[in-house]
Amino acid sequence: MKVTAEKNEKVANMIFASIYPLYLNRLEKNGRTQDELNQVIKWFTGFDQDTLETLIKEKATFGAFFKKASIHPNAHLIKGVVCGYRIEEIADEFECYKQCRRMEKLIDELARGRKMEKILRKEKK
Repeated sequence: MKVTAEKNEKVANMIFASIYPLYLNRLEKNGRTQDELNQVIKWFTGFDQDTLETLIKEKATFGAFFKKASIHPNAHLIKGVVCGYRIEEIADEFECYKQCRRMEKLIDELARGRKMEKILRKEKK
């Protein structure tokens, strides 16, 4: 599937605080915790706990959320398919959409029981 400017804009305008409980609910159903969810988000975005909580309270959009983030240098290692989109094929012009799908891939792996050290990618030596 192809990402369009409209789809990128739609995701950029979604409120992170309205999606966060859905992520958490999915993970808790699979025996994972809020601490693990926050660990994955913090690794990916570089946010500390206070910043993450502030963005949730402020009802920041995904666009604002990712503009404030310092995406992890190993984020390019996140590959695969999420919601029918191959992450590595999403054009760089749709940065918000790409980052959102990368984060969802990490959360999906967490929900499926993957070990944290595998989810938080490291460069191979």
